[in-house]
Amino acid sequence: MNEKNLPIRSICVYCGSQSGRDAAYVTAGRALGKAMAENHFHLVYGGGTKGIMGAVASGVLSHGGRVTGIIPQFLMDMEATRQSLGQLSELIVTPDMHERKHKMFERADAFVALPGGIGTLEEIVEIMTWAQLGRHRKPMIFANIGGFWDPMLKLIRHMSDEGFVHAAHLVQPLVIDEPEEIVLTLQAHWASEIDREGEPGIIARL
Repeated sequence: MNEKNLPIRSICVYCGSQSGRDAAYVTAGRALGKAMAENHFHLVYGGGTKGIMGAVASGVLSHGGRVTGIIPQFLMDMEATRQSLGQLSELIVTPDMHERKHKMFERADAFVALPGGIGTLEEIVEIMTWAQLGRHRKPMIFANIGGFWDPMLKLIRHMSDEGFVHAAHLVQPLVIDEPEEIVLTLQAHWASEIDREGEPGIIARL
């Protein structure tokens, strides 16, 4: 239990294995990792130790937090080094991307998308699709660092306006600009779940 009497929770973070052109992306990754560790939240992520992925993991580990990396065998030398992978709290090596994503979903209580590329986009969209289909009600958050996700959010609104997002009430990600606010928001969400004595929590705003 942490200071707010919350159970330890796992947050799955999707983000780029590259650093991107804006240094704010890596800074945000480290800040999110630090905030997670300080509030006793466990990081579940794709196992990469480079780019923004590495920054988040470093932020957690350097502040005493726990990190589970889940990575396919074929990416071990592309997104990480074997030495750096050995520094993670837990490493799960999967045979393919499909099993990696499934295990990340199983291990996570919430999902956060930091800036990233096509892979990051595909991961968070799949989680949103599963929410739309009623497969989960776990919180989903776009970490909108420097407005990075604005084009994506505009597209989601356009698809909804055009009638292509059914069960829109189930596809309601939060949009948060500051990494530290992500942890505070999830704390409040899970605290409200405890107050309702197990009633499923629903994030109810875009």
